[in-house]
Amino acid sequence: MGGLDIVFYTFVVVVIIQVIFYLFLFSRFAFLKPKKAIPKNIPVSVIICAKNEASNLKTFLPSVIAQNYPEFEIVLINDASSDDTLDVIQEFSKAYKNIKTVDVKSIEAFWGNKKYALTLGIKAASYDYFLFTDADCKPLSKHWIKEMSAHFDNKKSVVLGYGAYSKIKHSFLNKLIRFETLVTAVNYFSFALAGSPYMGVGRNLAYTKKVFFKANGFINHIKVRSGDDDLFVNQVSTKENTAISISKNSFTISKPKTTFKTWFRQKRRHISTARHYRTTHKILLTSLYVSNLFFWVLPIVLFIYVFNWQIVLGLFLFRIILQSIILGQSAKKLNETDLLVFLPFLEIFLILLQLTIFINNLISKPNHWK
Repeated sequence: MGGLDIVFYTFVVVVIIQVIFYLFLFSRFAFLKPKKAIPKNIPVSVIICAKNEASNLKTFLPSVIAQNYPEFEIVLINDASSDDTLDVIQEFSKAYKNIKTVDVKSIEAFWGNKKYALTLGIKAASYDYFLFTDADCKPLSKHWIKEMSAHFDNKKSVVLGYGAYSKIKHSFLNKLIRFETLVTAVNYFSFALAGSPYMGVGRNLAYTKKVFFKANGFINHIKVRSGDDDLFVNQVSTKENTAISISKNSFTISKPKTTFKTWFRQKRRHISTARHYRTTHKILLTSLYVSNLFFWVLPIVLFIYVFNWQIVLGLFLFRIILQSIILGQSAKKLNETDLLVFLPFLEIFLILLQLTIFINNLISKPNHWK
């Protein structure tokens, strides 16, 4: 068997792996017909950790305060900010009785560790159900708390939501950020529907006080700078206790990064947590990424040498069409259909970016969260 034969059969295996992922995993989310959750009207603590977010709090916090929900409090955590964040929080606290302030001072043992600040905020929360978002996020509707909390019941104690990013016209970086967000959401929603939840995003995540304290909070990964959302979900989520919320009224939207440098730094922190996932998840996610990479690299070699090009082209187009259908249906659910026309280009850029981040993280460790 020659070298091109090996490349060809490797490509066939890669396509089979891709088809398995799309047909048997991602299709679960793409073609899901969600049942409307019944509102519970349970008391909810909305928890927001802010570090140097004075301006964003002024802009986005009013949309949380204005939620149409019978009983909720907002726990605002000032994580050792150096700007006017504490002053802004205190002003809101004076104006609204359901806002609770937690002022976290920097201590050497937990310097730059968001999990420490979040833990203090959680301990200050009055209610048994927590809903998390960020200071630069706003709910897309006044029914955000109602929609997210409706998924709690006697069995479901973790709720994964969708945190979108604002659209910026004529910005390729913005499309890349939103595409990465879309793909990540399809991944974690699909894994959850398959009974193997592995992550959520802190921009829109809910869980119970009981789950948090039963796991001893973030203690298992307190020394890992990032991962207050995905590592905690990876630790505590199971097939039985995890629900997803994909009604558009349950979405949040955030300010995206506007420079490649700041987004690259952010993604380095996020990706660095993946090595702490459960072994099964690491194997599956690595298989997904490697097969994505090889799917684009191997056909180039085979086309250059015109080796079995008809079969290669057929397999290539089949996977592209399958991906377009699955991601197309998913994008409709998540209001991201404008990205589909750029799909191949965005995927290639994202694969190369992730490879660059992986190499960079091997060379040096990413910084803390702010």
